[in-house]
Amino acid sequence: MVWQPEIEELKHRRHLAEQMGGPEGIERQRRRGKLTVRERIDVLVDPGSFQEIGGLTGSATYEDDKLVDFTPTNSVMGICTLNGRKTVLIGGDFTVRGGAADASVGDKHGRAPRLSSEWRIPLIRLLDATGGSVRTFEKIGRTYIPTNPGSYGIQKLLCEVPVVSMVLGSVAGLPAVEACLAHFNVMVKGIGQVFPGGPPVVKAALGYDITKEELGDERTQAYCGVIDNVADTEQEAFDMVRRFLGYLPQNVWELPARAEPTDKPDRRDEELLSVIPRNRRKGYDARAVLGHVIDHDSFFEIGEFSGRSRITGLGRVDGYPVGVMINNPLFLGASMDVAAGLKVIRFMQLCDTFHLPMVYFADEPGFLVGLESQKEGIVRAGAKMVCATYQTRMPWITFVIRQLYGVAGQCHDRPGGMFKRIAWPSGNWGSMHIEGGARAAYRRDIENADDPVAKQQEIERKLQALASPFRTAEAFNIEDIIDPRDSRPILCDFINMAQNALKTQLGPTRGPSFQP
Repeated sequence: MVWQPEIEELKHRRHLAEQMGGPEGIERQRRRGKLTVRERIDVLVDPGSFQEIGGLTGSATYEDDKLVDFTPTNSVMGICTLNGRKTVLIGGDFTVRGGAADASVGDKHGRAPRLSSEWRIPLIRLLDATGGSVRTFEKIGRTYIPTNPGSYGIQKLLCEVPVVSMVLGSVAGLPAVEACLAHFNVMVKGIGQVFPGGPPVVKAALGYDITKEELGDERTQAYCGVIDNVADTEQEAFDMVRRFLGYLPQNVWELPARAEPTDKPDRRDEELLSVIPRNRRKGYDARAVLGHVIDHDSFFEIGEFSGRSRITGLGRVDGYPVGVMINNPLFLGASMDVAAGLKVIRFMQLCDTFHLPMVYFADEPGFLVGLESQKEGIVRAGAKMVCATYQTRMPWITFVIRQLYGVAGQCHDRPGGMFKRIAWPSGNWGSMHIEGGARAAYRRDIENADDPVAKQQEIERKLQALASPFRTAEAFNIEDIIDPRDSRPILCDFINMAQNALKTQLGPTRGPSFQP
């Protein structure tokens, strides 16, 4: 019992730290419909697994060498487990100075990513914090040059371990950027907003009034691609994070874990024979196609609200985690615009970084044409897409289920690596569509004809006769044309074979690193 007084002092200090910003700050947090940072940790992590680091950090006041007041720092950090897997977690405490980044004590924001890198385990950020505060100037008696030593190693970290950010409040300044410095982020509807500067800053800079919701909630941030997924509640957001991490390895030196298979690898769904309409102008439910081929109920969509002409997400095939893409004919006719291209590039880099085979169901009519697309820079975005595709190395299988045209259609192909391309009988392809290409290639013939309309239709009929996928197969320009019902058995065999190739790719990628 020699050190019992110190043990009591330790218990007292920990109790003070757990009070966060005090009853008033906690009540203000709850009035806004938000959990406190410590409540969030309790809900998110495996019960009893959180081991806090720096729990005694804060600002203390002493009288006669006796502690009389203590305000904890506005972030909570530690190591926990999620579904039994070790993870570094850091959360902003909005009850203390609004979680202001420059009001923290110590460098927890720098220590958390370093710890994640050193221990090779994922990092989760619970973001409910502002950036800098002018109140800090008064407190320290000066201004300061903006620096961020905690983010210097973030690019390296993104190439090593999974990083997740959760937007759980009004997030501005540096924390707003941290929302994007991640492989996956999620915002909670009704309480989450992201912006570089809030409404007072907008008013001072631009002279107009705007609410924080109008400025930075899911209505802007999810549809422009800043935010990947949107949750209705904090609990749903926590569930999304657990599920996302379940598809990934602890780090790039490990393979993603296989789940116990719950679906037959030889399943052949009859619906696949009629899922693609014979009329090429008719759409279909692309998500339903996925359900007929990958493991039942395994698809986790990422980026639903941005780049909507391409659906991306994670799934499982015979229990193995995979990346999954499919064109969405119900938006822009499935054509690739700038937003879809940027989304796909980031998704390909995610899969390449963490050794997830790519499964692509292709129905690509080409890059989106027209004046507005030109103004958005579709040509440069297309060039980036081509380069990003060629730089991947994970095993890749493409099912051409309908269209594959132009340069955008090339962005399923690689010059090397484990790659497989097969087509359904509904497939059609080329450098450009016959309908538009005939007018360009045979313009003189058409214009000089007695009946230009009839002449164009005649030329198109002749060309359409050459567009049969079986003629392409005769030239060995496609590996095979398959019965759509055989897609799942073929896919399961490919993914099982891919595991040997993936073992040779462990470690950081040799190409360009992951870009937020």
